[in-house]
Amino acid sequence: MTRVRSWRGAAILSYGFRPFFLFAALHAMFAILLWVPWFLGLVTPPSLLPPVAWHAHSLLFGYAPAVIAGFLLTAVPNWTGRLPVVGWPLAGLFSLWLAGRIATLVSSHLGPWLTAIVDLSFLCTLTAVVGREIVSARNWRNLKVLLVLWVLLVAQALFHWEVDRSGRPEVADRLAIGAIVTLIALIGGRIVPSFTTNWIKRLNPGQVPQPHSTFDNMAMAVGIVALAVWIASAHIAVPGRLCGGLLALAGLMHLGRQARWAPHRTLREPLVVILHVGYLFTGLGFVLTGLAELSHGRIAVSAGIHAWTTGAIGTMTLAVMTRAILGHTGQPLTANATTVVIYAGIVIAASLRIVSALVPQLTLVLIPFAGVAWIAAFLGFALAYGPLLVAPRAGSA
Repeated sequence: MTRVRSWRGAAILSYGFRPFFLFAALHAMFAILLWVPWFLGLVTPPSLLPPVAWHAHSLLFGYAPAVIAGFLLTAVPNWTGRLPVVGWPLAGLFSLWLAGRIATLVSSHLGPWLTAIVDLSFLCTLTAVVGREIVSARNWRNLKVLLVLWVLLVAQALFHWEVDRSGRPEVADRLAIGAIVTLIALIGGRIVPSFTTNWIKRLNPGQVPQPHSTFDNMAMAVGIVALAVWIASAHIAVPGRLCGGLLALAGLMHLGRQARWAPHRTLREPLVVILHVGYLFTGLGFVLTGLAELSHGRIAVSAGIHAWTTGAIGTMTLAVMTRAILGHTGQPLTANATTVVIYAGIVIAASLRIVSALVPQLTLVLIPFAGVAWIAAFLGFALAYGPLLVAPRAGSA
């Protein structure tokens, strides 16, 4: 890792996870702090995006890609054996992400097309960088990760086109959710059973997760097909029974997949438990979205969407970020009291958001509490893990 050792500048640019994890959390917190008064008509930022569209964009194309970038820029060197992106190239990539966040917020000054170009530049560049590393190393196994990045990039471009055309996204947000949920299922299917096995073998001998099998492949395949049908149903007529049945089946299969990973044996270590909780929201999102399709509107589709977004995306990303930071900064791989509070905050936020969708009469009561819990989780993360991200690794020269 010569390039890592040769970088003598700020520690925050010494590895990809450092700037992206820190500023992803700050953005997640800022987005809710701004969106609530914006949605209520108390403030009017100079953005061309309507408040609800900006809210979706900030999570799907702001927060999530930042975490994905931090994860991939740290993991891909391990997958490929190639040197990581550090120093000024990393600063340049991060600057593209930050420019996209600013551009969408002040887009009324830039116009729709310049805003789209600035916003798309980050995912374009990240996809090119990851693609170069995977192809150069002939690491064909991870081409599917690259494919998901391309789908997310297409969704982002489609988002800008749809908003410019009709004032709201119609297919793009579903396509982005589908891409991110697929990535969670793909990466989660590797790291959740792996980290669970490592912890059980060290501290809780006994039953370990079952190895990857045909059932895992089937769950992934059914999930991708179900998501594709759900995405298509936003634009073309798809029978509710077909779409809902596929989604519910995919959810049950993902929940069954997770049950094979011995989640009940991890209760003594929150750092492992939270990975299972994040994956649980993934399966729950499929089930709730499927039930919404089958119920013909009696169950709000937003319940499943928030199980995927606030639940799966919010919980799994915090789980991955906290664990990666502890490991890469030389800290013990265990969750302290502050980390447990962070986890509790995101789980409460997701749970309240799902319940508020299922029980509409409680929406105005529960959404503010969900927002406070979300902000508390990411503020806690920034305060607890920010110092680790800007300081050199413990024990380094």
